Amino acid sequence: MSEFTFKLPDLGEGTVESEIGEWFIKVGDLVSEEDIVATMMTDKAAVELSSPVTGTVLRLAGEPGDVVAVGSALVVYEVDDDVAANAAPEDASEDAPADKAPAAEAAPAASTAERKRVVTSPAVRRRAKGAGIDLSQVPGSGAGGRILGKDFDLYLEARATGSAMRVAGTPSTSVKEIKIIGLRRIIAERMSAAKREIPHFAYVEEIDITELEALRKHLNGSREQSERLTLLPFLGLALIRALREFPQCNVTYDKDRNLLLQYDAVHLGVATQTPDGLKVPVVKHAEIRSLDDLADEIRRVTLAARDNSAKKSELTGSTITITSLGKLGGIASTPVINSPEVAIIGVNRAVERPVVYNGQVAVRLMMNLSSSFDHRFVDGYDAAAMIQRIREMLEHPATIFLRN
Repeated sequence: MSEFTFKLPDLGEGTVESEIGEWFIKVGDLVSEEDIVATMMTDKAAVELSSPVTGTVLRLAGEPGDVVAVGSALVVYEVDDDVAANAAPEDASEDAPADKAPAAEAAPAASTAERKRVVTSPAVRRRAKGAGIDLSQVPGSGAGGRILGKDFDLYLEARATGSAMRVAGTPSTSVKEIKIIGLRRIIAERMSAAKREIPHFAYVEEIDITELEALRKHLNGSREQSERLTLLPFLGLALIRALREFPQCNVTYDKDRNLLLQYDAVHLGVATQTPDGLKVPVVKHAEIRSLDDLADEIRRVTLAARDNSAKKSELTGSTITITSLGKLGGIASTPVINSPEVAIIGVNRAVERPVVYNGQVAVRLMMNLSSSFDHRFVDGYDAAAMIQRIREMLEHPATIFLRN
């Protein structure tokens, strides 16, 4: 018998280290080649790694939350001598596609039929298979009924105790310790860095979107439900036009080289709440898209972010971001800049209320834009002027579509 070391492969896009998200094996387990052994977390995605060999697990690199450098030992196996002779650690990364790890194989073919019945991650499917549980019996709380890890844990707990659910109103004294790992850790670190390093300048403007809403409803009159327009593509088009006049807001800051990178293209980030936390999928080259094209691409990338099908390239490279809480938008907010960008545009809730309009009191649909700018590189006057320009276009929506 010999030892074989499975080293962490290059997960793409210059990744030099990765965080252990979840182990699916433990010391002493007999693992078959291509079995999923772990989920590794990069800055943008979770990647499942499969075993390159068949063997018994001798050592693991660490616990969930620990960071492992690319090329370092991830799993050490005891294998047959012929396996050790015919396999090399480098095999795991040879001929890897640029946007994913070569070991990030799909779940075994045997689970294909199961995928058609339920929506969940390969990790949950593996746990269910090991426990002999029919996933169609597990209620899912994620988008579209997706079964999350916590749903599976609750199902196991209920089955073990023989109770379907806790009686409503019964107080609980339990305290659950939640380790801050994976995407949540990355979000926490980036938010902290953004607020610590960027002097935020906030600007809130009130906008009368009565005419815009009338146009939106008119355009949606003959559309299928899945193709109906929200306010975001209109705001996106207005922002793109405004950036032609205020290019200093379509900028990223390279702090290592102390350079501002000003873009002709607008790669529009759309802050999206997902079951895993906040993600920012990107609409590339939004400046060349029509209203419908922009709306379709916003739908596509945000859905991909929510169901974890987004590629790494679709979660990076934004030059300016729009964020919206929808019906929960409140009156005003102070969005945190998506570093290394220098501006973020926040959409608040639209409400009808009485205002003075053409000298008369009238009920109008009003909405606030709450935006933040990096005051190191965007002057307050320019920030206010850009938002005022967006306001003009949204209040007179025909001007959004005029060529300048």
